[in-house]
Amino acid sequence: MTLQRRFIRTVAGFGALTVITLVIAPLVGPTSIDLRRAFDFSIPFTDNVDAQIFFVARLPRTLAGACVGALFASAGVVFQGLLRNPLATPFTLGVSTGAALGAVLAITFNWSVSLIGISAVPVAAFVGSLVAVGIVYALAQARHRGLSTTVLLLAGVTMNAFFSAMILFVQYFASFADTYRTLRWLMGDLDVSSYQPLLAALPTTIVAFAVFGWLARPLNLLSLGADSAESRGLDVTRAQRAAFFSASLATGAAVSIGGPIGFVGIIIPHLVRLLVGPDHRLVLPSAALFGAAFLVGCDLVARTVLAPVEVPVGVVTAMLGGPFFLWLLVRRS
Repeated sequence: MTLQRRFIRTVAGFGALTVITLVIAPLVGPTSIDLRRAFDFSIPFTDNVDAQIFFVARLPRTLAGACVGALFASAGVVFQGLLRNPLATPFTLGVSTGAALGAVLAITFNWSVSLIGISAVPVAAFVGSLVAVGIVYALAQARHRGLSTTVLLLAGVTMNAFFSAMILFVQYFASFADTYRTLRWLMGDLDVSSYQPLLAALPTTIVAFAVFGWLARPLNLLSLGADSAESRGLDVTRAQRAAFFSASLATGAAVSIGGPIGFVGIIIPHLVRLLVGPDHRLVLPSAALFGAAFLVGCDLVARTVLAPVEVPVGVVTAMLGGPFFLWLLVRRS
């Protein structure tokens, strides 16, 4: 079968799964709704409870889950390809921890900066991710003309530990209420009730996915090693920089919307590779689609399994991802 036919079949299959999940998720919840009444625009929105539940409580949350899941899964694929490490995740290089530090600072010190209707927390989280990206990148190329993936990995792990320590330091000065808010945010939550966070993250998301589309072939070559990739005409340094910055931007955007939701960036890439093979031209789009469907499904479980109590979606992904991660370690040992 040609690559084009495999690509069409793969994208169609995962795309159908994603569409089905996106259609079903807003219809399911602890409160049943009348879909016909929800789309009856002759009823004033303020009097239409069904429309409020669908368009305010559930649809933004579903779209946020799809966006965050696609970003984390795609970033996981790119980081694994860049570092040539099957256990690399969007959390490996400290980007998400830097974003978490920014969010914790905003929560603890009650920053009230508002941008086009967005609270200070996601803004601070995205800025924190950019600071982490800048520091890790500067360290990785400080003594190299190109980008040393070994130093990149070591710098990322070090900054991850440093930012985690800073989070604990900031929490020491927080009130009990702020500590509770911080803990809930750090668990990862898709409690999104408006479209502004999605619109704010849209430009970054578009840029990241545009670069991901170009990276498919370079990642295939990088998997052979830098020397082999360069001998085949690839500008290795350019490809590494594009992979690092695009995956970091995707991670920062995802964390700013839903918090540091773990394990999506490692579960989905490996499951997709088991289904479609190692070719990044198939893995990248498949991971984005499957990641979207997976996180929306996890969020559906999180808000219905113990209804009316909502479990943070990060807890659900961790409960699924922890055993999978251990299985992966044993399988590769």
